[in-house]
Amino acid sequence: MRVIGTAGHVDHGKSTLVQALTGTHPDRLKEEREREMTIDLGFAWLTLPAGEAVGIVDVPGHIDFIENMLAGVGGLDAALFVIAADEGVMPQTRVHLAILDLLKIEAGVVALTKIDLAEGAEWLDLIQIDVKEALRGTVLANAPIVPVSARSGVGLPDLLAALDRILQQRPPRPDRGKPRLSVDRVFSVAGFGTVVTGTLIDGSLHVGDDVIILPQNLSARIRGLQTHKTKIEQAVPGSRVAINLSGVELADVQRGNTITRPGWLTTTVLIDAQFEYLAAAPRPLTHNAAVKFFYGAAEVPAHIRLLNDEALAPGQTGWAQFALRKPLPLVKGDRFIVRLPSPSITLGGGVVIDPQPGRRHRRFKSEVVARLETLAQGTPRELLLKALEASGPISSTELFKRTSLPKDDAPAALQELLDTQQALPLKADLFIPPRQAAHPVTGREMGKNGDYFIAASGWATLRHKMLNELSAYHAANPLKIGMPREELKSRLGLETKTFNLVIDLALKENVIAVTGATLHVPGFHITFKPEQQTAIETLIRKFQAAPWNTPSPKESEQRVGVNVLAALIDLGQLIKLNEDVLLLPETYQTGVEKIRAHLIAQKTITVAQVRDLFNTSRKYALALMEYLDAQGVTKRQGDERTLR
Repeated sequence: MRVIGTAGHVDHGKSTLVQALTGTHPDRLKEEREREMTIDLGFAWLTLPAGEAVGIVDVPGHIDFIENMLAGVGGLDAALFVIAADEGVMPQTRVHLAILDLLKIEAGVVALTKIDLAEGAEWLDLIQIDVKEALRGTVLANAPIVPVSARSGVGLPDLLAALDRILQQRPPRPDRGKPRLSVDRVFSVAGFGTVVTGTLIDGSLHVGDDVIILPQNLSARIRGLQTHKTKIEQAVPGSRVAINLSGVELADVQRGNTITRPGWLTTTVLIDAQFEYLAAAPRPLTHNAAVKFFYGAAEVPAHIRLLNDEALAPGQTGWAQFALRKPLPLVKGDRFIVRLPSPSITLGGGVVIDPQPGRRHRRFKSEVVARLETLAQGTPRELLLKALEASGPISSTELFKRTSLPKDDAPAALQELLDTQQALPLKADLFIPPRQAAHPVTGREMGKNGDYFIAASGWATLRHKMLNELSAYHAANPLKIGMPREELKSRLGLETKTFNLVIDLALKENVIAVTGATLHVPGFHITFKPEQQTAIETLIRKFQAAPWNTPSPKESEQRVGVNVLAALIDLGQLIKLNEDVLLLPETYQTGVEKIRAHLIAQKTITVAQVRDLFNTSRKYALALMEYLDAQGVTKRQGDERTLR
């Protein structure tokens, strides 16, 4: 589940393009439609050519509503950057691009809209050159540029294909077990009560979950969940979600609040950060300047304390401590935007290094800067977890190579991740809670034994994908008991060894079930329609009436259908000896017992003797014996069989 956000100058056709792509006009306010200008966030969704459903957040382009735009661009997987072909790069184009750059939204497609209003092919070529120049050195430097007309539909299939390719290259949002949703809209629905919407990150939410609303510390319960106006039981990271909350009133919740599970996230009014001051800023930024601090959909007044500089020149990056006037729930790695209150301009942005520094730092202290530089690099545990989340299932030996950590630090860091259940072992003899292990897992032992591991967030994502793939397979193939192992391996994109380890863990956790050589959702069983069941019963009576002169597979297919017959064989209700012979399982079992008894007594048996033993034809006798040979029950020696 992914989310795309629009960006671009006012009146460059963002909302019109969204309507052309989705069939939904994102402007929901009466004033927006009257003024033909987006004022607040709009929402829509579409299904891409590869079949993935994605949400779209449409943001205002007008300079007066830039702060509404900021409320919508947090948590995006990709940007749909809109530039009108008749005007080209404009002031708000650059402002929106700078914001995407500061938030590190690295995936995107440029839609060159209104090509029907351009002066000609030469003009379009010049505009594309200007666009590429504007994108140079930013996160969208390599973004494809797709000329389109929302009015005529020209280029829209190419735009959808480009979005599809971009999103397929992006890794899925990790499920770290710590869900956070920054509320961007609050409303009430008659008969249901308070509803909030936002983009979910870092974890999943379920109907019935107890949640907390921060910074107010209000408790609530999830009464219902929806995505794209469809009711769901579980919301996954990266999805646009509407949450129906019980236990709170409409006035209790507002834009910028955070919905999460209780017990892990705390608010702060003081943060340490690395701050990037935009090169386009009008003047140097002084210590203790009053600013507006934007995170997610939240906006709070703050002061910026420069820790190692008298002032920051435009284009400079420095260490800063922000003193927030109101508490925010932030975690290390969160990205933010800073604006000047008056005149209202974007100054820059950065990343949270320490959300709980505990005290105001004294300025120009080398030990403070050294500590922040170390935190910015990450602890060994953080570096190892980042590599583990990026890699998927991986051996400890390869994992340690990728992080380049000192050989004494890497095993201890991995043990920390195991102890805190941020990583899981993929090895049978390690399937116990790591803190209960008799001894820590050492690098030497892991390298020697070839142990494999996966991040807990990666496992949650993989588990969800497995269930989705199997559920989709069941929906498309209701008369097949499960998906072949090789097909699931291909769909998950795993190598044989890691796939087997992953399936072993999935079976241990009862995430999936196995029947023969197929995998399926636990509890799934083939259900025949009444007319199919009637045809089956008629066919089975035919088999019972003449157990050693049964209908052929071809005749059986004509009576019940190809898929139903395949299901009967998969379920073991019929046994297929070869392309010409089917038997009831009880007939087959009786045949095996009689042949085994004959061989114990007589040592050998021929096809002719089998034919006479069951008063059947040579076709059935030969089919049975060749099947028993293949099953390892008998062994052929010339014209005779012996007991293997």
